[in-house]
Amino acid sequence: MGHDHSHSHGLSASATGTAKHRKRLIAVLGITLAVVLIQVVGAAVSGSLALLADAGHMLSDAAGVSIALLAAWIASRPASDQRTYGYQRAEVLAALANALVLIVISVVIFTEALRRLGAAPEVRTDVMLYAAILGAVANLVSLLILRGAQKESLNVRGAYLEVLGDLLGSFAVIVAALVIIFTGFHAADTIASILIAVMILPRAWHLLRDVVDVLLEATPKGVEVQMIREHILSVAGVVSVHDIHIWTITSGVPVFSAHVVVKDDVLSARGADQVLDRLASCLGSHFDTEHCTFQLEPASHSAHEAHQHA
Repeated sequence: MGHDHSHSHGLSASATGTAKHRKRLIAVLGITLAVVLIQVVGAAVSGSLALLADAGHMLSDAAGVSIALLAAWIASRPASDQRTYGYQRAEVLAALANALVLIVISVVIFTEALRRLGAAPEVRTDVMLYAAILGAVANLVSLLILRGAQKESLNVRGAYLEVLGDLLGSFAVIVAALVIIFTGFHAADTIASILIAVMILPRAWHLLRDVVDVLLEATPKGVEVQMIREHILSVAGVVSVHDIHIWTITSGVPVFSAHVVVKDDVLSARGADQVLDRLASCLGSHFDTEHCTFQLEPASHSAHEAHQHA
């Protein structure tokens, strides 16, 4: 006997983490693109590789946010018979692309920096310093915009982590400029670009790992299957539970299913409804699951199945 019981039947586009924070992402995208333009001009005028690396990183961030916004729009398309969950996984694929872009950018920056280590050119430190300070201020504003939303969406979190890396990158450029001004050590610019490349990789790895967890339908972080099992078993009339599956369609859309064995006399129309209400209430109040499916099985049938498979 299969029953679907949920606090929110179906999966609406507004449920996705990215869609809820689209305006924040648009604001960050505008700020980022403006700073990229300024830093590219500044890098061309000053000859700073570190500033160009920071601009390249910010450009990758802008691309990542654009992908996230595009994915949110795609994910808003309704479900169909061919795609029963709609296009909500598009957001996860966008986060995957975001992580891969970060890795490529870091490798390119690192390679160019190594090539310049032997012969560091002179840099116009005034332009380098002013552009880096402007980038740091813009990144700080973007962080404040995204801070409250980054726990609800992989894409928003990816954007948040990228902006955080940009802020650290801007600080590295500022320090490099000051070192050159006060010591004349021009290799500081190249060293700062290497540091920026190194800072990108761990963030890209963490984002990639989270995306892979979603694509492999791993249990969402913070959800303890044993605790869920204990709560289900505490519902009156429930004998046992098996085939528990918990996964994530996309950020903000966790899904749960289980086969629940109940006493035979519970499966009257009224009894089944009561059990389903209790199960959904228990699961929803303790685990914030948006969409849950319970298949109720009479104890006698379950025992028959166990005997057949023995």
